[in-house]
Amino acid sequence: MSLIPWFRWNEALPRLSSRSPAEMVLETLMMELSGQMREAERQQWERSHGVRKICTGVDYSWLASTPRATYDLSPGERLQLEDVCAKIHPSYCGPAILRFRQLMAEQEPEVQDVSRLFRSVLQEVLERMKQEEAAHKLTRQWSLRPRGGLALATFKTRARILPFASDIRTVSEDVERDMRPPPRTWSMPEFRASKQN
Repeated sequence: MSLIPWFRWNEALPRLSSRSPAEMVLETLMMELSGQMREAERQQWERSHGVRKICTGVDYSWLASTPRATYDLSPGERLQLEDVCAKIHPSYCGPAILRFRQLMAEQEPEVQDVSRLFRSVLQEVLERMKQEEAAHKLTRQWSLRPRGGLALATFKTRARILPFASDIRTVSEDVERDMRPPPRTWSMPEFRASKQN
């Protein structure tokens, strides 16, 4: 008998997150926005400092450190962005962040334009979600249709297939006409061609 199960009583049970996936997506996307805004602000400050340094030829930044003015979203704009973020499905969170980072690297926007760029990325993701949902709905609709259904039924009523009745005379038909038909097998229905003399 093993004593290992008795020693596990003091291990902590694995805890599940009390937050819903939608809350985690919202928090992740808003943290990405704030991080990208800080990065854009830093780059903007470095560009302005680089120009000042080139003009004067001397760098006095070590002497006086003035506090930088930080850009912050208005509460209304933050609520609007949070509302749009809440609509994003968790599986689209990663691609949304990657697209946002790609656009930030390509465009290098000013701090004021970061939220507009973020909103456009979120709108792209929502459009893609709608398109994929419509395609999934259409696929589901087609997969639930009856397989043989209406097309086969209308074909059967329009054309009767008579395998033994033909207008074309063949040699084998002449030979078969003179022979007595073989006795039918019990598992097969009996087919007889109508005699037209």
